[in-house]
Amino acid sequence: MPKKIFRILIHHTACKICFTGVLCVFFVLLITTNVFPQVDNISINNPVYDFLKSMSVKKIIENIHDDDPVLSRGEIEKYLNVIDKKSLELSNTERKILKKYKEEFLIDSTDFEKADIIFGNRGKFMKRIENIFSNKEKYLYVFRKGENNLYLSGGGHIGAITEFEPNSKRSSMIFDGGVWLGGTLFGKLGYNLKFLKGAASGTTSLSPILERQIKYSYLYNKPRDNINSYDIFSGYLRFYSEITEDMNLAVQIGREPMKYGFGYSYPLVLSNNGPDMDFIKFSFNYGILNFSSVHAATVGNLYDNVNDRFTKYFAAHRLRFSFPDIFDIGIGEGVIYAKRGIEIGYLTPFTFYKGVEMALQDRDNGIFFLEFQTHFIKNIEFQGTYFIDEDIFSHLQNFERYSNKTAYQLGTYIYEPLGFSNFSLIFEYTKIRPYVYSHYYPENTYTAYGEILGNPIGPNADQIFIKAGYDFSDWLSVYAIYSKTRKGMNIIDSAGVLVKNVGGNVNQPFREGIDNEQAKFLDGERINTHRITLNIRIEPLRNFIFDLNYTYYLDKYFSGSRENKFSFGYLKFTLDL
Repeated sequence: MPKKIFRILIHHTACKICFTGVLCVFFVLLITTNVFPQVDNISINNPVYDFLKSMSVKKIIENIHDDDPVLSRGEIEKYLNVIDKKSLELSNTERKILKKYKEEFLIDSTDFEKADIIFGNRGKFMKRIENIFSNKEKYLYVFRKGENNLYLSGGGHIGAITEFEPNSKRSSMIFDGGVWLGGTLFGKLGYNLKFLKGAASGTTSLSPILERQIKYSYLYNKPRDNINSYDIFSGYLRFYSEITEDMNLAVQIGREPMKYGFGYSYPLVLSNNGPDMDFIKFSFNYGILNFSSVHAATVGNLYDNVNDRFTKYFAAHRLRFSFPDIFDIGIGEGVIYAKRGIEIGYLTPFTFYKGVEMALQDRDNGIFFLEFQTHFIKNIEFQGTYFIDEDIFSHLQNFERYSNKTAYQLGTYIYEPLGFSNFSLIFEYTKIRPYVYSHYYPENTYTAYGEILGNPIGPNADQIFIKAGYDFSDWLSVYAIYSKTRKGMNIIDSAGVLVKNVGGNVNQPFREGIDNEQAKFLDGERINTHRITLNIRIEPLRNFIFDLNYTYYLDKYFSGSRENKFSFGYLKFTLDL
């Protein structure tokens, strides 16, 4: 009995010590002071990221961790201040763009010279309503005092799209509006909430071109009362603390657009091509070391039978070393699993997913990736990713075996080529071998809502991607894209029966004993797709944005010399107050 009591006392004491330690760590994190108290994130869809990217390649600022590109408002403020100190190295257009973003992000609730605050406390209300049409940055409301702040904005979209080929009678329109707010509490807790409600008319397949997330709206896919409505929402809480001068950590829970991994077009790891996901995210930075992990929840295909629908999970973590003015190099792994609750093993940031997968009886879809990005040449950047789906190490001597599911992506970003100011040029090549992203268990395919989470060209394909962009001024910019995609599709007969599986469909895994173990690249029905896009963005008044877009696709089939053409044009208006 005394021994049992002694063990209980020891256990109780250990628990108290552990709990006290956790409280001490939390207290230390809470009382530390951040260099910048703006810890709420800015959406990766904000064009400020394009400007910061060009400034990074120009070596005005240091690299901006493109492999996990979301930045906080405070980080963007810091970068803008660094650029401002080097403004003599900028072109006239770059200085105007810098001024524009300084007015957007370096705003104080009492600074009415930089922005018009509609529901502020200065001037008559009707005058403030009239100022919506001014050329200043606009907010519905701003509060910023010490370490606490709030930004309230509103707006929406109106868009019209017309198909030119093959059916010129198809068209669609969208209308939406909503509000979003964000800010920081106590200098450490960032928050954000966004909600848009809209409706679409016309050809349903065209509407998602105007707004990508429409495609993943349940209301849009399962309309009620014949109304094609949709909603788009996001929200999160993010805790951030600077422990020392060059050490910080962040923990975030919620939903917002997210990318993971390098890639100028679409990253191989997580490309933001699918629906926004709900996630828990952790990141830690210390000197040249960065560690991040994410565990996200999404869904499978949308089936008519409710009982067939299921939740699936994406988990990944990565270790990156950043050597200033030289290069970044990283290594990471991830996993897709589905049709069960959250696995604690995958939720743990510091672990080896492959080992966890084996311990869980090898049911899941594991990935591994290596990546790099250079910074040693001014105005030229190189980056690359090598992606491994499942285990290839047992058959390295036979690279064309079906189990060798690998992909790679190489690209370069050139800014101001031959001294041509305000001009950017991107070249990228992507190759994805057969069966990549597929899985023996269909629920574990590398997809969400039926869309590939990584690069959308999918397995058994490669692509040349070229993008050129030019800023005429702070209110007028243009970009053009050309891409050529080669893909080997599975061979299907006229009755829709699979005749030959070449690993060209993410939803069709390898069939043991049926399919050829030698998976030749680009085997099957060969299709070459050429794409041309021209986009003009005009902002005649601040926060009043017009996008004019023309896109042309040409599919060339090697069998039968068939061609399919698809082209469209759209005009989209965005109001962001």
